[in-house]
Amino acid sequence: PPPPVFSCFVFYAVLLVIKMYTIAIITGQVRLRKKAFANPEDALRHGGLQFHREDPYVERCRRAHLNDLENILPFLFLGAIYSLTGPSLTVARLHFLVFFLARVLHSLAYLLALRAPTRSLAYTAAQVPCVSMAVQILIHLV
Repeated sequence: PPPPVFSCFVFYAVLLVIKMYTIAIITGQVRLRKKAFANPEDALRHGGLQFHREDPYVERCRRAHLNDLENILPFLFLGAIYSLTGPSLTVARLHFLVFFLARVLHSLAYLLALRAPTRSLAYTAAQVPCVSMAVQILIHLV
């Protein structure tokens, strides 16, 4: 079996990937509901070229998804390497949990247009474990 820290990382990594897929599905559903399609062929299929347009809420969903890609992908790399450095399970779990919860809050803040600075604080909170893991990886290599 894999080491406990790596198993813990994989658990949170899979949850984050599921969350990313969920945001992508939400974006597609909002496109359908709002009839705001990015491609002319999709608009034609669902009512006509007039639906090849942008919608503010669809764009909000897209930005939430893009932000996930920009932040979760580096976490997946850092978390995997960090897991190999032999950290304490408790400390590693805290890193992974903080990142996961902060990213969930960030997505909710984006999709529900929660008051500022909720989204910014969630973003910053998610960066803390990533920076910590990056520093610890570098220290481990020296």
